[in-house]
Amino acid sequence: MALLPPLAFILCVVLLSWLLRTGRAHALALDQPNARSLHTTPTPRIGGLGIMAAMLPALAVGGEALLALLTLGLALVSWLDDRGGVPIPLRFGAQFAAALVWVACFGFSLWTLPAVVVLVWMTNLYNFMDGADGLAGGMAVAGFGAYGLAAWLAGDMAMAVPNAAIAAAALGFLRFNFPPARLFMGDVGSIPLGFAAGALGYQGWWRELWPWWFPLLVFSPFAVDATVTLLRRAWRGERVWLAHREHYYQRLVRLGWGHRRTALAEYAVMAAAAASALALTGVATPYQWAGLALWAAIYGGCARYVDRSWTGRAP
Repeated sequence: MALLPPLAFILCVVLLSWLLRTGRAHALALDQPNARSLHTTPTPRIGGLGIMAAMLPALAVGGEALLALLTLGLALVSWLDDRGGVPIPLRFGAQFAAALVWVACFGFSLWTLPAVVVLVWMTNLYNFMDGADGLAGGMAVAGFGAYGLAAWLAGDMAMAVPNAAIAAAALGFLRFNFPPARLFMGDVGSIPLGFAAGALGYQGWWRELWPWWFPLLVFSPFAVDATVTLLRRAWRGERVWLAHREHYYQRLVRLGWGHRRTALAEYAVMAAAAASALALTGVATPYQWAGLALWAAIYGGCARYVDRSWTGRAP
């Protein structure tokens, strides 16, 4: 079991290196720049194949066969979407079905429906946030790394090792995606990773490894940006399902921060959120709420900074 994380890293790096070296990366799926893109050069979006090739066996061997199967199904639908597009009802239908199957495994309760909705949202917000070099891969390293460390501290190696393997696979992908990116993740990587983030977060809460808020805080750099942006667009009456460049990270890139500086700043927030989530887990409830309130204030301040910097700039 201890070999799964390093093997996941090596497998991801070897596969993606081979796809790039042989030219198959460009032939499989190429992301062409458009008016909503932050990049200007056609770039292969097959990085998720490397992550999935390493992640799925690690989940299966690590005792998460059902999660591996559900994630594989979402990866296949997402790969078809990367290649030529899949109807929205089919995409969302597959996501709701996977979420319902997973949550139902832990029994039905008042939490079942909210958990399914949150799990589908986690699946999609990860995809929404996969729009700048190094961002989604970095979030996977920090997020699943925090899951693995929390499970290890709780003495649950059955949860610790698969999460560590996912983080290791994402680290292998970052070798090709850190700015300037040679590969993009694509839906085949972002959709399954978002689902796994929600699914394993729910499982960890059900096994009493962490409080309900732990996954939300760990992945808050993505959850807050995606949720606030969606609500703002909905409030303005915009079609929220269409691609856009209004996320806070997208505006930072367009404000002149560039992909590298934005990624490094986001990494700092990701590391701080993960570290504070781990620290708050072991303190009394009032301190946990105080910590969450502090993070709400931090995100509010960051959002205000970006909004004020953006005022008067070109859309």
